[in-house]
Amino acid sequence: MASEGITATGYIQHHLQNMAYGKLPAGYERVGADGTVTVLEQDTWTLAHTSQEAIDMGFWAVHLDSLGWSIALGLLFAFLFRRVAVKATTGVPTGVQSFVELVVDFVDNTVKDTFHHRNTMIAPMALTIFMWVFLMNLMDLIPVDWLPMAAAKIAGDDHLFFKVVPTTDPNITLGMAFAVFMLMIFFSIKEKGFMGFVKELTLHPFHAGKWYIDIILIPINLILETVSLIAKPISLGLRLFGNLYAGEMIFILIALMFGGGLLLGLGAGVLQWGWAVFHILVITLQAFVFMVLTTVYMAMAHNTEEDH
Repeated sequence: MASEGITATGYIQHHLQNMAYGKLPAGYERVGADGTVTVLEQDTWTLAHTSQEAIDMGFWAVHLDSLGWSIALGLLFAFLFRRVAVKATTGVPTGVQSFVELVVDFVDNTVKDTFHHRNTMIAPMALTIFMWVFLMNLMDLIPVDWLPMAAAKIAGDDHLFFKVVPTTDPNITLGMAFAVFMLMIFFSIKEKGFMGFVKELTLHPFHAGKWYIDIILIPINLILETVSLIAKPISLGLRLFGNLYAGEMIFILIALMFGGGLLLGLGAGVLQWGWAVFHILVITLQAFVFMVLTTVYMAMAHNTEEDH
């Protein structure tokens, strides 16, 4: 795609734009690829043809590519692990079964070291998070032009937006992070009671034990604890997004070099191979960090005064 008459800036912007589906209002002027302008007679739900259209669709626009790939990879994880579980043997594991058992043991040991409470949901959730995030990150190792070009050919639209790495979309990473946040709130209230949760927000970290002093400290504690609580999901989602977005950007810049002649092409091949090898560590580490932090947050939600 870099060599089809598109500028370097246009190439980068095209690869960083999601396939947005949303509503454009009546009277909206759509500019076609040939420069023609079409005025919409009524509100229309449609795919964005340009980055500006995606912006104008607003908050309710849906990124079909990110959602599609994340759901497909989640189903792939569930199918593979269930298939291995059904066909597992008691002998020496080989092939896929060996890999699955290795991952399950690794996640189980990590959860045992981090989470010291009784909740049968945490380990399966940690396994799901690790493998799901890992598979989404793994899409970053596919050459940046292959799947977008295939999708464009199938759709018959050379300008089709099609991103294949869901974790480079903050809607996906923050969506997962806020799901973790809701579980934190749920388990905090479940384990500590509603008033216990309120006390945690209002009587920590400063607590004098005297009501007339605590009344002064409560607003300070509430601000500090609320900021700390909200920062957890935001940092969890943005950390994953930032690392994968940066990795994807480097792959795109390397891909641009292939259109710069034989010498730059050879250099790009070496760089692409080297960055891909290093990026394997990045995608695995980011999946691990997301899983561990989620488990830590669940442990914090389960902690009560009796645990201290």
